[in-house]
Amino acid sequence: MAATAWGQFLALVALLALTAPVLGRYAAAVYGGGGAPGDRLFLPAERLVYRICGVDPGREQHWTRYAFSLLAFGLVSFLALYALLRLQGVLPLNPLGLPGLDPHAAFNASVSFTTNTNWQAYAGEAAMSHLSQMSGLTVQNFVSAAAGMAVMAAFVRGIARRGADTVGNFWVDLTRGVVRILLPLSFLLALFLVGQGVVQNLNGHTVATTVEGAAQAIPGGPAASQVAVKQLGTNGGGFFDANSAHPFENPTALSNLVQTWAILIVPFSLALAYGHLCGDRRQGRAVFATMFAVWALVSVAVMLLESAANPLLAGTGADQAAGHLEGKETRLGAAASGLWAASTTGTSNGSVNAMHDSLSPLGGGLSMLHMMFGEVSPGGAGVGLNGMLVMVLLTVFLAGLMTGRTPEYLGKKITAAEIKPVVLYVLAVPVVLLGFAAASAVNGAALASLNNAGPHGLSEILYAYASTANNNGSAFAGLDASTPWFTVTTGVAMLAGRFLLLIPVLAIAGSLARKRPVPAGVSTLPTHTPLFGGLVVAVVVVVAGLTFLPALTLGPLAEYFAL
Repeated sequence: MAATAWGQFLALVALLALTAPVLGRYAAAVYGGGGAPGDRLFLPAERLVYRICGVDPGREQHWTRYAFSLLAFGLVSFLALYALLRLQGVLPLNPLGLPGLDPHAAFNASVSFTTNTNWQAYAGEAAMSHLSQMSGLTVQNFVSAAAGMAVMAAFVRGIARRGADTVGNFWVDLTRGVVRILLPLSFLLALFLVGQGVVQNLNGHTVATTVEGAAQAIPGGPAASQVAVKQLGTNGGGFFDANSAHPFENPTALSNLVQTWAILIVPFSLALAYGHLCGDRRQGRAVFATMFAVWALVSVAVMLLESAANPLLAGTGADQAAGHLEGKETRLGAAASGLWAASTTGTSNGSVNAMHDSLSPLGGGLSMLHMMFGEVSPGGAGVGLNGMLVMVLLTVFLAGLMTGRTPEYLGKKITAAEIKPVVLYVLAVPVVLLGFAAASAVNGAALASLNNAGPHGLSEILYAYASTANNNGSAFAGLDASTPWFTVTTGVAMLAGRFLLLIPVLAIAGSLARKRPVPAGVSTLPTHTPLFGGLVVAVVVVVAGLTFLPALTLGPLAEYFAL
């Protein structure tokens, strides 16, 4: 791998090291319940929202009411977005006169954006009006990310509180996440992207005459504002069909680096915020280090794999110094595409700057496995920390069983009341992912959607359900996901991957909040040490390995050994 590629990786690490602690402290103040920086600016806006919505910000909720609020908000968001997409043909800000989406496509897109998945079974510039992009999809990019961050805040309160019956107020957490974190960051990033050349206008297609005399339709639209929040909120849905491989979304090497940073910054910073909120910064640093170690190892591995020569071209005399370039943008290169692929699959972002269907077998397989880990390195905005803390609780419980120590976390005993939701959390995604993948592998209509037969075709199916069940949204784009089978089943997978994980997290939060901590003793397992971090990584790898290795063996591994 070239020195410039290592330079990109180290520059990204430096950016994260400089900014994550600052944003982490700020996020802790936002969700901490007291005063926070910017109160003079943000409090009037928040109070206006509470007044319009009839919310009492001083009234906290039991975890069940918090969960009900989350589900009600998700349902209303889905119905509103579905109606907008179905009716966009008769609504304004539609310069191309695009019709409304058909029922299956509208269902899939509405579920996708309200669950923070942003899986797209359509081409953005050819299917969505500007109104749908701005008032539908971009709005959901903000609020779906903020909803995940709200559940994270409730989970952390459950861990930190003692003998409490409440875990916060969903509507307050949702509002503060949007107003104080996502909106300011997105505004600044959008300005930067416009300066780099990302499109931001209300035009339709501008027709230009090429040097050959042919007519070319150049798409326009409010792209920069959507791209900013799609990255910061770990959403990932592209304004254009090619997503961040499109030069109108990601025109330069600098915009590529900053967008990669934007994918990672909020999840990593929330891990550090956790240390402030639970009153033990060592815990936050331990979680951050665990997330970072997995992300860094996968990132370097995928960069090396994509920068390597293609064995099928060995002996042909072809110059392979640039690595695997099929499906990649030459202005970015193989290594930067590999770094983005590892980052977008380690979070629930799902945006792409290269076609993952063209990744090398091992590069694509490792990216897929990165999602199958549960997207905890560092995971999505809020939900990544949720997943890692669930794995921490599982590790504490297993370590206690193996060593004879009392399973405790921050002084609270981990019992069946917490482990039952943990098991549901761990099993939900594999059941949905492998169940739908198996059904698709024997379904003639599903197989007709494949662009490839054999192991790579199976990889396309596995990737589709790994992406949707983990609320990621990226794809092996050789799969035609616009058919009724895939629009419905991936929609169900997205709903399961969102709410069958968030509800158990809230149940754990409620259970832990009621408990009072006990003093640490000689049998208490330290949870802030490198040893414990290594145990957490081992649990994540073993759980994913035992669950998904057989399927991966038949897909990307079989393809690799067949080269």
